[in-house]
Amino acid sequence: MLENLTDRLQSVIRTIRGQARFTEENISEAMREVRIALIEADVALPVVKQFIDQVKEKAIGAEVLKSVSPGQAIVKIVQDELTILMGEENAELNLSTKPPAVVLLAGLQGSGKTTTAGKLGKILKEQKKKVLLVSADVYRPAAIEQLKILAESLQIDFFEASIKDKPEKIAASSLTYAKKNFHDLIIFDTAGRLGIDEAMMKEIKLLHKTLSPIETLFVVDAMQGQDAVNTAKAFGDVLPLTGVVLTKLDGDSRGGAALSVRHITGKPIKFIGVSEKTDGLQAFHPERMASRILGMGDIVGLVEEAQKNVDIKEAEKLAEKVKSGKDFDLNDFKNQIAQMKKMGGVGALMDKMPSELSGAASKINPEDGDKSLVQIEAIINSMTALERRKPEIIKAKRKIRIANGSGTQVQDINKLLKQFEEMQKMMKMFSKGGIGKLLRGLGGKFPRMH
Repeated sequence: MLENLTDRLQSVIRTIRGQARFTEENISEAMREVRIALIEADVALPVVKQFIDQVKEKAIGAEVLKSVSPGQAIVKIVQDELTILMGEENAELNLSTKPPAVVLLAGLQGSGKTTTAGKLGKILKEQKKKVLLVSADVYRPAAIEQLKILAESLQIDFFEASIKDKPEKIAASSLTYAKKNFHDLIIFDTAGRLGIDEAMMKEIKLLHKTLSPIETLFVVDAMQGQDAVNTAKAFGDVLPLTGVVLTKLDGDSRGGAALSVRHITGKPIKFIGVSEKTDGLQAFHPERMASRILGMGDIVGLVEEAQKNVDIKEAEKLAEKVKSGKDFDLNDFKNQIAQMKKMGGVGALMDKMPSELSGAASKINPEDGDKSLVQIEAIINSMTALERRKPEIIKAKRKIRIANGSGTQVQDINKLLKQFEEMQKMMKMFSKGGIGKLLRGLGGKFPRMH
C-alpha cells in the first residue's frame, strides 16, 4: 500500500537529515522532491499545492530545538500535515437514530460496494447489532444472489428481493421488514453503472428519499486515482454524502485517492478496504495512515489486530517457553503460523511494521510468504504427535511419509527442520538475554519453502 510514495518521502527525509539546520534553500529543494512524489502518487494538483505550501511555511517558521535534528522536525511537520489532509481523526459511523438506522452505499460498478456491504455487516454484527443486508441492484446479473451468499456465509439476515422489483419498492419493503423484525440497521447496496449517468443519479436520489439514511457512504476504488476523487465529487453534488469508503488499497494503487478525496469532497474517509477477505475492511485513522506513508508503521493497528485475533493463553504459554529456552516444539511453531494467518498473513503484518523493522523482510513477497505458511502447516499436520514434540526423531523413512502426506518433497521437510532448529537456537539466545544476537540472527529471514 502506497509503497512508491513511502520510498520517495523517506528519501527526502534522509536528505534533510544530512543537513545541520533548516535553510530556505534546503527546504525548497526537499519540497520539490515531495511535490514530484505526490504527483507520481496521483494526488490531485490543488491538494499537492496546498500541502507543499503548508509544509514549507511551517518548516521555514520552525525553531528547531538543539535536541531535535532537522530530519526529525521535518518528519513531524510532514506527518502532521498528512494527517490534517486526510481528516485529522477517525470519523465513526453515526447510528444514533430510531431503529432501523439505514446505511446507504453508492458508487460505480466494480468499486466493491457489494463486498463492502458484507464486510461492514460483519463489523457491525460483531458490535452486537442486528443487521439486515439488502440489495437493489436489479441490473447486474446475480448481484442480489452475490450479496445473499455473502450474508449466509457471515450469518447475517438478508432481505429477499427479485430482479423484477423496482429498486424503490425494494427500499420501502425492506424498511417495513426491518421494523417488523426489530433490526437495528439496514445496509442497503445500490446498483452501480460503468459511468455516471442521469438515470443512475435519478434512481439513487429516489432511494435516498425513500430510505432517509443516516449514513450515505460513497464506495470508491482507490486504484482509479484522481478519477476516483472526481467521481466522488460528482456523487457529492447530487447526494448528501456523509463519508467515503476507499476499497482496493491492497492493490497496485498509488495512493492519490487516499490523500485527495477528503480535501476535494469535504467528506471524511470512514473505512478502507485492505483485502478481499470478509475481515478486509478497516476503520480509517488518518494519523495511522500518515505514519505508514512515512514508513513509521502502524503499531497501534498491529496491537489491535493482535488483541482481536491472538489467543492470549497460547501467547502466554509461548512466552514462558521463550523465557525458559526449553520445550519450544513444532506444535508451538504451527500455533504461531495460525496466529499470523488470523492477523491477515505476512503482507498485513509487514504493512503495519515500521520500515526499520520490515526493511530486510520487505524482500519477501507477501504472497510467497503466505504460500509458505500454508505449506509449513501442511507438513506439520502430516507429522505424528510424537514427531511434532521431538523433531529430532524424523529420519529418512519418516521424511518420505511426511512429504507424501503433505504433497511436498523431502527437501522441503529438510528445509523446515533446519529452520526450526535455527529458531530453537534463537529462542535459547533470547532466554539468556541476548536480544541483540537474536535480532542479528533473524536477519530478515522468513521460512520459505520455495
